[in-house]
Amino acid sequence: MSDYFFPQLQAVEAIAPYRLRTTWSTGEVLEVDVEARLRRHAALAPILDPAMFARVHISEWGHGIEWIDEEFGADNVYAWAKEQAGEVSHEMFDDWMTRNGLSLSGAAEALGISRRMVSYYRTAHKPIPRQTWLACLGWEAVKPQTRSMPRSLPTAREYAALHA
Repeated sequence: MSDYFFPQLQAVEAIAPYRLRTTWSTGEVLEVDVEARLRRHAALAPILDPAMFARVHISEWGHGIEWIDEEFGADNVYAWAKEQAGEVSHEMFDDWMTRNGLSLSGAAEALGISRRMVSYYRTAHKPIPRQTWLACLGWEAVKPQTRSMPRSLPTAREYAALHA
């Protein structure tokens, strides 16, 4: 986990089969379903046993949750919980930047926000507002080549050409 990741995991408890309640230093209490992730990897199969699943705890250094010798990083758990709650995660924001080849400065210019805010969003220091995420998706759809703002969205053909 990155040293720049802000929310610290303070508590975790199993509340149902494959569902966890997590408490964060931000004051957020988020639930996350990890069943699909557990089923995806054979090495995690023992955790599918309800008795084993209930033994979840914060890892020794507090950077994740673990059972036996298997661990999920706190930053991943936080992102999964945010996304399952219908919110935008720092991982989604970082994926958008990577997909579009944007640096901190490039993303700041694209969105009309400060470079510092981009850094906050990318590291989960600040929640990403819905309108900011919609601006990310709109920018990606249009990919303006100049500083002037487009007046409309591209047609399906124009969109396909932009993303070819």
